[in-house]
Formats: sequence, C-alpha cells, structure tokens
Amino acid sequence: MKRQLKKLALFAMIVAMLVMIVACSQNADNTPANNDEQQSDNGQQNTEKQYKDTLVWAQGADITSLDPHQGKETTAVQVTDQIFDTLTVVNAKTGELEPQIAESWDQPNDTTYVFHIRKGIKFHDGSELTADDVKFSLDRAIASAAVSYIVDFIDTVTVIDNYTVEVKLDAPYAPALRNLSVPFSAIIPKAIVEKDVDAFIKNPIGSGPYKFVEWKQGDSATLEAFNDYYAGAPATNKLVMKVIPEAAQRTIALETGEIDLAYDIIPNDLAKIRNNPDLTLFEAPSLTCYYISMNTNKKPFDNEKVREAINIAIDRDLIIDTIASGSGEAADAIIAPAVYGYFSPGKYEYNPEKAKQLLAEAGYANGFETSIWVNDNQIRIEVCQAIQAMLQEVGIKAKVEVLEFGKFIADSSAGKHDMGYFGWVTSTTDADYTYYSLEHSSQKGAAGNRSFLNDPEVDKLIEKARTSTDESVRLKAYEDLSILLKEINNNAPIYYSTITAGASAKVEGFVMDPIGYHKLTNVKVAK
Repeated sequence: MKRQLKKLALFAMIVAMLVMIVACSQNADNTPANNDEQQSDNGQQNTEKQYKDTLVWAQGADITSLDPHQGKETTAVQVTDQIFDTLTVVNAKTGELEPQIAESWDQPNDTTYVFHIRKGIKFHDGSELTADDVKFSLDRAIASAAVSYIVDFIDTVTVIDNYTVEVKLDAPYAPALRNLSVPFSAIIPKAIVEKDVDAFIKNPIGSGPYKFVEWKQGDSATLEAFNDYYAGAPATNKLVMKVIPEAAQRTIALETGEIDLAYDIIPNDLAKIRNNPDLTLFEAPSLTCYYISMNTNKKPFDNEKVREAINIAIDRDLIIDTIASGSGEAADAIIAPAVYGYFSPGKYEYNPEKAKQLLAEAGYANGFETSIWVNDNQIRIEVCQAIQAMLQEVGIKAKVEVLEFGKFIADSSAGKHDMGYFGWVTSTTDADYTYYSLEHSSQKGAAGNRSFLNDPEVDKLIEKARTSTDESVRLKAYEDLSILLKEINNNAPIYYSTITAGASAKVEGFVMDPIGYHKLTNVKVAK
C-alpha cells in the first residue's frame, strides 16, 4: 500500500512539473514564447516550419557523363539518379527490392520476366513513357561497353503492348531484378535520343523527380523539381551540386553554411562534425569490402596454412580504430553485411602465436619475404603499412610497393603480384556480383579474381546460387560458400568501410544509400 501511495505521489509530482513547464513556455497572450516563429498576415503567429527553396550538396569530383548508360562512376550517378528512374529500385532504408517504372511483374518461367509499366508516367518534356522506351533503353544499355555487364544476362526484349514488356534471359539469373535497379539500366526517351543523341547527352531528359537545368563542368550542376513526377513532386524545388575536390574544404563549406550536404567525409573530420551542434554526421555500413588478395599461383600462397596464418596475423580492429578513426567494421567475408546473400562464417581471430605455429607447420618457421601491392591512395597505403608491421611480428617480411592505379590494375590482372590490397563494392546489392567476379575460376585476372583461385566446389556453389530462382536455395549456397572460402583463405577480408556524409542540422529526410547513390527526392532544409 505504501509503495502504491509513493507511486501516486511521484506521478502527481511529474504532472505538476509538466504543467509548470507548459505554463512557463507560454507568454501573456497564451502563444508560444519562441521569437523565431513566423508571423502570419493577421498578426497571429504561424508555427508551421519554413523550408529553403534550394538544397546544395558537395561531392569530390565532377560528373563524368550525363548519359546514364555511360556515366557509371558514383559522382555521375549522384546527379543522374535524380533525373532518371529504373524498372525496379532498392529501398535504401530496408534494402528491399521495390517497383518503380514497372508497377509489377510476372515470371512465367526461369528465363522470362513480363513487366507491367505504370500508366501515365511522363518524361520531362511531357511525353508519356511506354514499353517502347523500356525496350530501347535496355537494348541501348546492353550495347554500351561501359555498362553492358549489368544487363548482359538479357537475351531479348519484346514489346507486348504499350505498357507490357517481355524480357527473356539467356539463362536463369537470380539477381536479374536487382540488376535492373542499378542506375546504369535507366529508362530514357526513345524518340528524343534517336532524334539527336548529342543533344540528349548535353540536356538529359528522364522521368525522375528532377529536371536537368545546367551543368558547369568542373564547378556545379543545377536541377529543378519535376512537378509531374509519378510519385508526387519532390520536397525541395531546386538542387545544386557543387564540385569540391578537397574533402577538408567540403567540411569547411558545411561549417560556414555554403552547402547543406557534403559527401564522403574523411576520417580526420568525423569528430569535427560529430561535435558540432549545428551539423549532423550520417554514417552507414557501405557495400564495400577492402581486402588483401593472395596470389595462389605463387609460393608460399599455394599453401592453405600460410594463407590462414596471414589472416589471423592481422589485427583488423586496430586498423579500424587508428587509420579509419573508428569508421568501419572488421570483415569476415568478402561481401558486406548489407549485401543480399551475406552470411557470417565467424570473425577472424587475431592470434599472432597461432600464426607462427601455422607458418612452422607449413615449413616456414623462419618466415619468408614477400610484397604487398597497393595503388597510390594515402589511406590504402597506411593500411598496408599497418599490415606490414603486423606480418613482421610473425616473421613475414612484406615490402609495401605503391603503384600508379593503372599499372596496379594491369599488373595485378596479369598475376605479377604476391599480395595486393583491393576494394570492391557490390553495386547490385546481390552477392553474385562479388562472388562470381572475385572467386569463380572463369573470372581470373582482370575480371576480378586476382587470387587466381581455381576450386571446383567454389565454382559449383556460385553457379548454384546465381542460377536458382529459389531464395532459400540461393541463401544456403551462399552460406556454404562463405564457410568454404574462410577455410580456403585465398583472400584476407580486412574491413567494411562506412559511407559518410555531413549535413546541416536543418536538413531533414536524408537517407544514406549504402552504394553512395543518395536520392534527394524527400530531402528538405529548414530555414
């Protein structure tokens, strides 16, 4: 009984305090005391929040091409993804596949999709988007040397009627719908492109939430809201992209209010933004894994015990805490947790003593000399130098060799490296994109498999996962594959990077995209 009375007394006290707080926050006219509130025409205060007409964001490099079937670099897509739409789309929040231009679809068999196009979708010139535009766009993407790998699973595209398209595959391909969500497979207006492709590239016309206005190369790009967008007008009337190559300068522009959003914050600036009450730091797990690839065609990397020793000699957490300033996650597989098909085979233990034992069992009790190749990127070089020091502790003398990016790619593709430090982003969000490229024996060298792994069981699991349309079969295959690859240890996954952006605290509705293709349709900035 006493306990109940105490609870009632406490409740009454809380209510009284709340009443007092509310009373104190009101002025004599019983209106909010905040002088920053807007006044309406009749003299009464209007508490509705006001928003800016323009949102300004900065990125580190300029657009490479406004043609979505050519400009596949992230800095291009960050702009063109506001202008164009695709048949399907991946929800950046949930990672789930959703309809976009295609309202729905059927799959009558393993190699056929029938897409039902939304009626009434308009391009920015006012013309209606139809099945002819879809066929034209997919055929054009297939023919593009820049982006064909995203859609080359397609055999034929056939128009059934104005709002129905049949897509036949050359073989069953489970990630087909996710590949069609990649911005490189954007739907463009057939009539306009056929009439004057050069004019289209300079003044792109899509069906997305924003219309193209202007591109000042090396400086900025301006977009304007498309009020007839099928999903409703976007939240902000105008978008301006500014090119600011220096990451530190992007942070300064954010601090001074010159921009509202800044992409790709460097580790050194993360704390600066976190500790600024006027700014917001956005961080999200990316789809990128950084890893050491060991050339299994060369000794001693043909020995599984050596490869395992290298994996457990690396202190991944220390690398993240120091070089990456805590921005990232220790990797246990070659694909990131946000990727469809990810399965954790268990974290790599950091165990230098066990690494020494494994080296001794493999016949390298006194260690050996080798090299780690890395391209000329400062953060990547620092990671390799840290790994170099860790390997030294177990008797492996690894020289860090820094190569210009083009030579790094060419020579590692030719298999001239011992070990190489690479980064790989799973752009389709589906595990096949990475596992097939990096682990399948048919993809050795330039295609991605720079460990030159040739394992029949690995190939079998990859092929099973990519050709099955049963999700449970695919996921089980990827689970088995993940476990097997950790036993093989041809690669040493180091860490999953964190994708970052800084924003004014007044920015609302911004959602990080794990690939970096941030959609700004629902973003607005309070005045």
